[in-house]
Amino acid sequence: MYGLITLPKTARMMVSQYRMLFVIDEYTRECLAIRVERKLNSQTVLEVLAELFLTHGPPEHICSDNGPEFIAIALREWLRRLNVKTLYIEPGSPWENGYCESFNSKLRDEFLNREILYTLKEAQTLIE
Repeated sequence: MYGLITLPKTARMMVSQYRMLFVIDEYTRECLAIRVERKLNSQTVLEVLAELFLTHGPPEHICSDNGPEFIAIALREWLRRLNVKTLYIEPGSPWENGYCESFNSKLRDEFLNREILYTLKEAQTLIE
């Protein structure tokens, strides 16, 4: 099962705004992918997942929040055709996606709160 999460801008990010997509394997707890972009949409999520599915094969389930990039019809249809079931956590219930939230917290504590990132390219280079 993969867990997906996006991380919004923090106070120490000097770039106007960017978001990060994390894909965590909930069995091994390994971070399989991080994508840093100014905007994340369903096409970006689809591209990241397609790369992972080619490398690791499709998972049985994908767990994510209800963000528009995760509930888009094109993404849900693509996952359905690959027989990947989707699980969505309840709004305001981050504990339902615990491995991803734990990774998010550790990344924030051990890296983001210690660095000042001035450009998107710098953020992509250091984070990805």
